[in-house]
Amino acid sequence: MDIIKLKKLRFYGYHGVLEEEKKIGQKFIVDLKLYANLKDACINDNVIDTVHYGLVYELVKEIVENNKFDLIEKLAQVIIDTIFEKFEKVKKIEIEIKKPEAPVNGIYDYFSVLIERSRDE
Repeated sequence: MDIIKLKKLRFYGYHGVLEEEKKIGQKFIVDLKLYANLKDACINDNVIDTVHYGLVYELVKEIVENNKFDLIEKLAQVIIDTIFEKFEKVKKIEIEIKKPEAPVNGIYDYFSVLIERSRDE
């Protein structure tokens, strides 16, 4: 299985349990691994034979920036479900959503969820 990676996609969104998070918003960082058979793209050199990462980026941007979820787990699942719906070549997805500005009193780089799903799950 081949992999297309999208790393450190940065968006401003309004996700969190606290009402303040939904009003003020914060940064979110998304990393994706899309598993697909890319053999035809390697042979034909044609974008229709691959997963167009520019379109995936726009889809993720729209979901992160135009929705409000309490949990980043839910945000991740909506992204996964939508990618599977729109890109039939994708057979498996790994997504990590990082929340570097979580309202936790402490010193840290970020909190995150890492979720892996296959199309048949």
